Amino acid sequence: MADHMSDHSSDKGSTHYFDVDDDDLARLGSNPRDVTWTIHGASLTAVSDRGVFSYGRLDRGTSVLFDRVPPPPQNGVFLDIGCGWGAIALSLAALSPTAKVYALDVNPRALDLTATNAKRLGLDNVHVSQPDDVHPSIEFDLIWSNPPIRVGKEALHSILDSWLNRLSRDGAAYLVVQKNLGSDSLADWLRGRGFDVERVGSRKGFRVLRVTRNQ
Repeated sequence: MADHMSDHSSDKGSTHYFDVDDDDLARLGSNPRDVTWTIHGASLTAVSDRGVFSYGRLDRGTSVLFDRVPPPPQNGVFLDIGCGWGAIALSLAALSPTAKVYALDVNPRALDLTATNAKRLGLDNVHVSQPDDVHPSIEFDLIWSNPPIRVGKEALHSILDSWLNRLSRDGAAYLVVQKNLGSDSLADWLRGRGFDVERVGSRKGFRVLRVTRNQ
């Protein structure tokens, strides 16, 4: 997960997979800012805004994730849990234009931003959705996520249980988690839930975990 403390201190109201209503967003106002990043040779620019996680920049956790994950396969059904303004979902969609990418969040401005950014980038393979609107029969071949550690352990475990159990048989999830916010204990919990967990990289206090079904 990203450094949410510093992210929140620089943007009052920056949120990550939290329920923010229209009144909250109205109080925060709007001040769009472009963010540009590069992943596996692809350079992308998207719009961020107040009230959405990682306002005005690519947060450090997601940056570490992008530096450590292998390129996604060209085809499949992919997932970004807690999409914010869309950095992960847009990256997956740009790198794998024939894949289907689901971008989930509960923040209405995050969903609007991700949809707007996908349209702006010509990425018609991004499907923006509230979590409850994804059909329960859908399985995912790849999940990339900077999970919202600060929702609390119980809520985080519920979120990860919901989505990691929908990995396809040969699917994999890559999660970036800050070491001092419990990356090792989360890895142990995932193993206890029957997943195989491998650390594939570390940088700037973050660890990237590869999670697969225990075959």
